[in-house]
Amino acid sequence: MIKVLSVASEAVPLVKTGGLADVAGALPAALAGEGVEVTTMLPGYPAVKATLAKGTRAVAKWDDLLGHPARLLAGKIDGNKLLVLDCPALFDRPGGPYQAPDGVDWPDNWHRFAAFALAAAEVAMGYAKGRRFDLVHAHDWQAAMVPAYMSYADPALALPSVLTIHNMAFQGWYPAQVFPQLGLPAGAFTVDGVESYGGVGFLKAGMQAASAITTVSPTYAAEIRSAEFGMGLEGLVQARGGDVSGILNGIDPAVWHPAHDAALATPYDAASLDRRTTNKRAVEAAFGLDEDDGPLFTVISRLTWQKGMDVLPAVLDHLVGNGGRLALLGSGDAAIEQSFLAAATRHSGRIGVRIGYDEALSHLLQGGADAILVPSRFEPCGLTQLYGLAYGCLPVVARTGGLADTVIDANPAALAAGVATGVQFDGISEHSLRAAIDRTLALYRQPDTWRRLQTNGMAADFSWAASARAYAALYRSLTGAKA
Repeated sequence: MIKVLSVASEAVPLVKTGGLADVAGALPAALAGEGVEVTTMLPGYPAVKATLAKGTRAVAKWDDLLGHPARLLAGKIDGNKLLVLDCPALFDRPGGPYQAPDGVDWPDNWHRFAAFALAAAEVAMGYAKGRRFDLVHAHDWQAAMVPAYMSYADPALALPSVLTIHNMAFQGWYPAQVFPQLGLPAGAFTVDGVESYGGVGFLKAGMQAASAITTVSPTYAAEIRSAEFGMGLEGLVQARGGDVSGILNGIDPAVWHPAHDAALATPYDAASLDRRTTNKRAVEAAFGLDEDDGPLFTVISRLTWQKGMDVLPAVLDHLVGNGGRLALLGSGDAAIEQSFLAAATRHSGRIGVRIGYDEALSHLLQGGADAILVPSRFEPCGLTQLYGLAYGCLPVVARTGGLADTVIDANPAALAAGVATGVQFDGISEHSLRAAIDRTLALYRQPDTWRRLQTNGMAADFSWAASARAYAALYRSLTGAKA
């Protein structure tokens, strides 16, 4: 049995802002069948401590953790082992994990997550009595300093480590003035340590120190070797060479499955796709759309430049003019939000927009819309296209990152072979988006072909099983454990 300490700033079902939480929350159960016991360590946000109020106990304490007292609480969630860093001065605050209630990042995030990483590194190396680990798995910049702290500790105590990059765009970079307060030796502030472009780079430090680096899809692992996707760290990615690999994210079929999804107006499976019409009617009612059997597109996304949402509004007149409709659920950049709201006003009954997020409504959209648009400029993995495949909601995606790895384009060869599952396109531009929409509309007008695309996608296995096998194999290679 390999014992892994998984260190993350969020994990479902306790706290979530993005896909990182899905991965950190799903892996423990998936890895249990692979001979891996995972203990997840999280910061003690108010919501986390409130959920775990009963049945937790303190197993370690710090009188001075980078300037603050702290305790380590132990408990369980859904049967999985959990450790929580209870440091009220740093984490007992309103708002989200990283931002104040006004949406602005906490100015001391560097302090908060340095302390969290230092505590996790010490726990990994035996600070909490009776808790032994074989390997540390750190997620994103908030936990990336764990391998860095271990690299400056007693070599006899340091453990092998994996750092998973969920999005290279978020690196945790801070000015050099914070370095003296990190509890590291002076020699750590070098290009081979934590220094990055004149400041302190949390993600960069972890990439330098980790035994292995993974991303959340094979294509993204290749993309970040280039300047276009490497966000200034492509040189380090190249230098790490074979230590960098991609392991595709999965989805939880217990949560995302149209045959037993309580958020749908009616359940269905691949043998009863006609039932999707009932869900389509429910989407139309929820978004104030005209009722018809023409193609209904959906967008479930953050409304940001990365997601290509600045370009999509310009092609909505074309989408509607060719018989399509759109139901959009999301929030983000205020100017982009306004452009979609203006399109909804311009095309009343054909475009419906909900600013915000609603988990149940996102399920209904996957179960009732015909196609989901995912025009991301870069996408480390992506989850909405996986949900679309599982629900027979055809993904129309940019050919990048995990989108390229999970959707098989409906080109003539794939159609002839009977393996296509969606539509891919290159480049984020008005021209490429219009062309992708036109291809999707043409496929929709071929009912037999469309149904085959749906059933192909629904037959694909994007559960966590394959990902768990890959992570377990990586852990074994780093620890020397046998299968």
